[in-house]
Amino acid sequence: MGQLTADDVVARVRDLPAFPAVVTQVLKATRDPDTSAVGVANILATDQALTAKVLRLANSALFGFPRRVSTLTDAVVLLGFSTLRGLVLAGTAFGMLNRRVDGYSLDKGVLWQHSLGTALACRSLCQRARRRALADEAFVAGVLHDLGKVVLDSYVGEAFSQIIEIVTEQHRPFMEAERQVLGFDHAEVGARVAEAWSLPVELCEAIRFHHEPANAPPENLLPQAAHLGDIVALSLGIGVGGDGLNYPMDGGALVALGLAPEDVEAVMTELPDIMVDESAWQDLDR
Repeated sequence: MGQLTADDVVARVRDLPAFPAVVTQVLKATRDPDTSAVGVANILATDQALTAKVLRLANSALFGFPRRVSTLTDAVVLLGFSTLRGLVLAGTAFGMLNRRVDGYSLDKGVLWQHSLGTALACRSLCQRARRRALADEAFVAGVLHDLGKVVLDSYVGEAFSQIIEIVTEQHRPFMEAERQVLGFDHAEVGARVAEAWSLPVELCEAIRFHHEPANAPPENLLPQAAHLGDIVALSLGIGVGGDGLNYPMDGGALVALGLAPEDVEAVMTELPDIMVDESAWQDLDR
């Protein structure tokens, strides 16, 4: 088991779908200052399923627009490029994350609930830190932070008892036990997949360092946000699997974002109600 590399695992995975070309095109277009809303809408229109998801979310209570959003162009204009990127990535990730992940003792839908809870916590924390430009990107980082668990599912399933033994007997964080048994952890594998999909470097770093944000490049705050959002969701029991709460909190992430412990406590109080209100996310597989 330990002889495999993270790249070997990514290469051997066959059930993880390729990242849709339309999503890559949308990500590229929304980062181009010369792109128009009509141009982005035209790209989205080539994928009917993704179009339906974006319109469904745009009309949800999440945004509360005073009138119904009926066209893609209206959705792009009202949402803005940054928010749209988040919806497109979340809509795409839903099919990957809304599945059983037996290797981590996660029933169908539990990993998605955790990912969504983390994403919403990330966004709320950035808003409290008055880092609104970061909030939408942090939402995406929260959605994708545990992508590696889907990839490592079968591998961890075979070695789970060894990993848990290390965690319980040696009192070590779960990702360190993964590295000892497997040679790598789910965060590294998830980042490798994101890199293979040509996702932005900052997002790949957020996935790779979401448990150890102190190791991330200091100019990128997405790992700090993903780390804190993950801790909030885990602390509330949202999508907790076999790895449970075996991840330490890095207080430096609070300092990096300019947050206080009271901010985290406030988001923990608010998040359950926000999760209940996000009913539009529950039918993304339609």
